Amino acid sequence: MKIKTAAKINLALDVTGKLPNGYHTIESVFQTVGLYDEISVELTESGIKLTCEVPEEFASSDPIPCDERNIAYKAAKLFFEENSMDCGCRIHIKKGIPSQAGMGGGSTDAAAVLYCLGRLTGKSVSKPEKLGADVPFFLTGGTAYVEGIGERITPIADYSGKILVIAKGREGVSTAEAYRSIDGLISPRHPETQKLAEAVISSPRTAYQFFGNLFEQAVELPEVEDIKTAMLDGGSFRAVMTGSGSAVFGIFGSAEQAGICAEQLRSKGYFACVCETVPDSFIELEK
Repeated sequence: MKIKTAAKINLALDVTGKLPNGYHTIESVFQTVGLYDEISVELTESGIKLTCEVPEEFASSDPIPCDERNIAYKAAKLFFEENSMDCGCRIHIKKGIPSQAGMGGGSTDAAAVLYCLGRLTGKSVSKPEKLGADVPFFLTGGTAYVEGIGERITPIADYSGKILVIAKGREGVSTAEAYRSIDGLISPRHPETQKLAEAVISSPRTAYQFFGNLFEQAVELPEVEDIKTAMLDGGSFRAVMTGSGSAVFGIFGSAEQAGICAEQLRSKGYFACVCETVPDSFIELEK
């Protein structure tokens, strides 16, 4: 079975606290976007084999492990163990989502493996969050208000069809390092996440005014600021870093305007693409 599996952006992201176990609590609006990895899964008699195709521009910034350390491999292992199955599978990942970008590239791959194995066997796993806090979101996709450590997911109004430019430089951000920086902030300005969730429902055309990300105050990357400036100068209504970084998305009024901006960013050496917000995580290519 072969599917395309979507990336996500955080339209708004706030960190609201820290638990005794060290995990941070968040409030966020997650949104799937039309930037995809391609995942192929085939059942075999035994064992899990994982292969990867990674563009050089991604691999150079953050080498992606293509063995049992990969979250997609761990997803297959969890699926077979939880369902007491003695078979195996072959997994191939063709990366289209930049890594260390704050776009859930690993989590969406894990969700895609769970989805494919579920379609192939008729079974499922009970707690996909064991693999990572973002994995359950990708099993539903669309637009959602997310709380807790990422496990409380409330779907909200469809926000698909919005035109975006997504761009990323060579610099990546370690999530753990980004959260340590968050802990050191003094009197930070918190994004109005709940107002955004309400605006997506009541006034989606102007909801972008509530986009925001607390991590922008903690993660200082010149490339992020340069990309944001280029997007705003290029006509973006709003430009915001996603997740703990380092990708940036800008929302535009037309595909033509977005295309011109993306080309300008590529001419400066950045990865940049035009896409839209989408209502689902998965697109089946082959059954």
